[in-house]
Amino acid sequence: MSKEDKVKPYYTGEAKFSPIPLTVSSPVIKAENRGKIKASAVEAMQKQAEQQMAMLRKQADVIMSQVKEIEARLEVSYGIYEAEMKFTPRINEVYHLYEKDGGKILSFISPDEWGERMPYDVFIASVLLLPDRTWEVRI
Repeated sequence: MSKEDKVKPYYTGEAKFSPIPLTVSSPVIKAENRGKIKASAVEAMQKQAEQQMAMLRKQADVIMSQVKEIEARLEVSYGIYEAEMKFTPRINEVYHLYEKDGGKILSFISPDEWGERMPYDVFIASVLLLPDRTWEVRI
């Protein structure tokens, strides 16, 4: 083994790359606590993931409430389309749903306009025809 192959007991490279302080005025180099670094990184990761999941849960709740609203509109719409209509309803117009002799009838005349001579048994609801051809109940 030559002198050059022997391990040198001290650092001989550039001072700025030294793994240990070379002079008294060098900054203190402390060993890193890798366990502590990993633990804080994992904690930060968990907090971030929990915040994102909470936000996604809120968005999912909003979407599910919108789905329920659409389902309710569809249910109402099926009932209205089964009713007797003697005209073609127009979009964004309000109509009135009545019941007579167990059947439903859609009219463009409101209960207030009939007065006491209303020819139907029961007024069910006022409805608005939406652009997607579903109906929205107006109260």
